[in-house]
Amino acid sequence: MSIFSQQALAGKHILVTGATGGIGWETAKTLAQMGATLTVSGRDPDKLTQLASELSPLMDTSSLYVHAADLTDPQEREQLVESAEERLGFIGGLVNSAGAAGGKQVEELDQEFLERLMNINYTSTFMLTQLVYRRMMEEGRGDIINLASLSGLRGTAGNTAYAASKFAVVGWTQSMALEAIEHGIRVNAVCPGYVDTEMARASIQRKAERKGIPFAQAMEEAEAGIPSHRLSTPQEVARTIAFLLTDAAPNIVGESVKISGGSVMR
Repeated sequence: MSIFSQQALAGKHILVTGATGGIGWETAKTLAQMGATLTVSGRDPDKLTQLASELSPLMDTSSLYVHAADLTDPQEREQLVESAEERLGFIGGLVNSAGAAGGKQVEELDQEFLERLMNINYTSTFMLTQLVYRRMMEEGRGDIINLASLSGLRGTAGNTAYAASKFAVVGWTQSMALEAIEHGIRVNAVCPGYVDTEMARASIQRKAERKGIPFAQAMEEAEAGIPSHRLSTPQEVARTIAFLLTDAAPNIVGESVKISGGSVMR
């Protein structure tokens, strides 16, 4: 059951990147039900078409813009922002949900892998945000939500590259938040642990392979390590993101909101 008003985000144009992933997908659906004007983006045009078909019954389709883009390409980033604003106006909210996972032991890592993961999870996201942020500064308002991770708050074995990229996101969020709030713009991060998505299941599968155990056993171990004894759902993460985009969170600035089932407390 949703606690949010169907008008909570009415008139607010929000760009959701990584909308074809599990969390981005559910975030788009949640925001649509709250009255937002939406631009959704991802790399897979077919998945975007499917997402659009799910969004259509939830919102006025004249308030929906779908744009496939590879955010690691500077020209595609610029085209995404320019075309979204041409179609639907000023982008007052940005959800940076695009990202990639990857787990290898330190001795297995190479520079290409490190640079690719850092580019996807941090550098490209930063550069896209900069484009949107400059317009927000002109307007003197806006909200930016970065999808980080519990891996951006503490390290785990076999996770050095991904953790480093998410630590970067958390550090950037905190520093940018101090600058942005001077312009009436709030910047926050959401830090989930394991979420029941394809990405998380792939991560658990890699862990199973490293340990030489079946996937089911690795899943049981993952759930046993969470005090709530379950993975979070994409909907739970989406609702947290949605809350931070509303006027109900006016003085939440530079936070890293954890969704951990009790596994990380500080």
